[in-house]
Parts: sequence; structure tokens; C-alpha cells
Amino acid sequence: MILEQIYTGCLAQGAYYIESDGEAVIIDPLRESAPYLQRARRNKARINYIFETHFHADFVSGHVELSAATGATIVFGPHAETTYPAHTGYDGELFRVGQVTFELIHTPGHTLESVCYLLRDEGGNPVALFTGDTLFIGDVGRPDLAQQPDNAITKESLAGMLYDSLRNRIMPLPDDIVVYPAHGAGSACGKNMSSETSATLGHQKANNYALRQDMTKEEFVREVTEGLLPPPAYFPMNVWLNRKGSDAVQQVVARGAKALTLEAFEAAMEIGQAIILDTRHAVQFAKGFIPGSINIGLDGSFAPWVGALIPFNKQPILVIADEGREEEVVTRLARIGYDNTIGTLKGGIDTWRIAAKPVDHLQTVTAAYFADTISPDHAVQVIDVRKESEYRRGHIRGAINIPLDNINEAHQLLDKQKTYFVHCAAGYRSMVFNSIMKGRGFHHLVDIQGGYNALQRLVASETE
Repeated sequence: MILEQIYTGCLAQGAYYIESDGEAVIIDPLRESAPYLQRARRNKARINYIFETHFHADFVSGHVELSAATGATIVFGPHAETTYPAHTGYDGELFRVGQVTFELIHTPGHTLESVCYLLRDEGGNPVALFTGDTLFIGDVGRPDLAQQPDNAITKESLAGMLYDSLRNRIMPLPDDIVVYPAHGAGSACGKNMSSETSATLGHQKANNYALRQDMTKEEFVREVTEGLLPPPAYFPMNVWLNRKGSDAVQQVVARGAKALTLEAFEAAMEIGQAIILDTRHAVQFAKGFIPGSINIGLDGSFAPWVGALIPFNKQPILVIADEGREEEVVTRLARIGYDNTIGTLKGGIDTWRIAAKPVDHLQTVTAAYFADTISPDHAVQVIDVRKESEYRRGHIRGAINIPLDNINEAHQLLDKQKTYFVHCAAGYRSMVFNSIMKGRGFHHLVDIQGGYNALQRLVASETE
């Protein structure tokens, strides 16, 4: 038997390839099918099933396209309704793959159709549990994404279902089986996930707060629902795409990664008020960018921040990227359903500069310069764009916390005529914040390089 976790760091997402005796299963595939097809061809195996643990909200699945390429059956849990051919499984249903068996276990709570898949080896022994968003390492799936208040399906009622699913269906399983979730730290599908991407069930029973043996249902509901941030705005659209299917990703990438001449790029800027998405490193962006550009660096949590900050309204997107990375940008946008990229500037920012087109800049200072020269002036104002939980653990004395997720509130809190020094943890989020706010008319923002990680050794800080 072959069991391989295929982990995509920028989405903190785990897909799985399991093979036995020339037959294979893919669990929770990403949109592009090539990695799974390549593995099967290399091993001369046939993909028989595509198991989905639920309708994903944070990425577009590749199940429909993969099924078309292989003839594999798409499997969902109870209550799943799709517009494409799929098998709706029932609780306890068994699927034979080569010499191994998968059992579908219905575990509602994160969503109504959520399921886990229990893998038994050639000897019939349970060895692995693919938990989707029901159980993470260190956490459980948030119960607010599938709530329907009009139908009395609230986050509290879903949390109660999740409690029962965990206690009655998962926790009785053997401690030595390995839990393989759909996500790890960095995903918005939970709030306390570990950076580990697998662990034994026994380890989780001992260490996961949500699996405490003495925990009542009331305590569970309260703890899993408190502190939940609003889900990113693109989540409902991804669920919709996963229910109905989406365009072939190759078509989306070919269209979006098309290299445009300067003239064509400028013309596209005027059509439909296209968003200019600059995906270069924050330091390079600050040195010069097309006026009005938004900087969300590719080398970071790129797709989740795009989904959180750029409205999912099919507004055209034009891309500035480092040479050779244009297709990567469009692919990662397509993973979250942003199929509206209409091209990239051939030659990138250099083409723009050579043509002597207007270039904007963002002021930056080093942490040392801020500490030695600026911080002693108590009149300066510092903006901390990290999450509230990060801010509470430690922050620069006097800093105002405006999490990047809450950037729309900054209009009411900031004065366009004042100078603000902005930081995050290391410099990624602060440049995103500054680029968006500059486009909204805030021209006196100064980015502190290295963020809080560099500042805390140099400037007085406090905790809450």
C-alpha cells in the first residue's frame, strides 16, 4: 500500500493519494489534476474513486475534472447535492480499493455532509483516518460556515452535532490510527490548528482541547464558537463552485497568464476598472510600483489574503509578477476560484519603468532606525496590523491594533493628513495594508521593515 500526503503550504491544505494493488483513491484534490494523474501513471495505477470529505469553502476542488480524465467515481457524504454525476454515500458504506478498504463515517458538524474515511489495511486493521475539516491536529472544524439561521441551523446547533460526531464516531476508534486532516496551521477553517499535518488519534485525545474526556456538550459548544473571526468573503462562492463544478483549470491559466504588451496592459487597465495585483516581494514593491497597485506577495499566504481582501465580483485582475512566475500566480488564484485574471505585463515592472511611465513608492524604515530616531518622539503613531491574538501576546507600547482582516475599518480610525508607522510580524501584511490604504488616499504611511519580530528587541513593548 502507498499512502502519500500532498500538502500545499500556501493554502495549508492536505490532499491524499492512496494506492493498493494497482488501484488508487484521491482524497480532497486541489483544482489542478496533474499531480494526481502523474502519480497514477508513474505507478501504472488506475484512480477508482475521488473521495470528498465535504464541500470545501477555502479552495476549488478538482474532483470534476479529475473524474472526467480518469472515469473515477466522485464520492460525497449524506445530504450532498451536486449538479454533476456523483455518488452520495451512506454512513458505514465500504469501498474496496485493491487490497484495502475505506469506510465512510458520517460526521456532521463542520457541515451537514461532512464525512471521514477510515482506511483498513490488507489485514483489515484500521490504520488511518482522513478527517477533512471535522478534526484537525490541535483543533476541530469551525461550525459557522454552513449555518442557515432561517432553517434553525445555527453555529451552536452545528457545534452540538460536531460534539456528537467526535464523541460517538471518532474517539472510540483505536488510539494508534493516524489522523490525516484536510488542513494545518494557517487555514481559516479552524482557529487553533497545529503546524503538524498528522498525528495519532491517541495523541489528539491527550492534546486537542476539543477532545477532552470530561468536556460537556455545553462547554464544547462555547469553546469552539468563541473567538471565531468572520470567514473570508470568498468562502460561499467556493462552496457554490464545488457544488456545481468549475471551468477546466488549464483554460483558466492559459487565459490569465497571457503576456500583454505595455499597450495592451494599459488598455486593459481602463476596461472594467481592472485591479492591478503586484505579487512581488514587499521590499521590491515599495521601491516602485504602478500607481494604484495592490501588493500581495506570492511568497506568503497569497491566495487566502487575495480571497480575504479582493472582492469576489469577477472584476478583471491584471498581474505584475517576477519573471517566470506568471503561471504560478494565475494557478494559485484559480485554486480559490479567482478565474478573472486577464493577463500579465510582459517584462513585469521593468517594462513599465523603461517606458518612463508613472511609478509610485512607499516609504520604509528599518526597525533600528525607528527605535533610534523616531520612537523617542512620543508623538508618533504606530499601527499594528497583526491579528488581535498576536497583539495581545505582545505589542509596541501605544500601538493601535487594526488587523489586516479589518482594513475597511481603518477609514474611520485614521486621518489622511497624519503620518503613521505600520508594522505586522515580519513585513508581509503591513505592505499589503499600506498598498491598499495608499490607493484609498492615505499617503503618509511608513512601513517598518522586519515588523514586530525586529522591533520587540529594540522598542518598549507590553502585553494585554
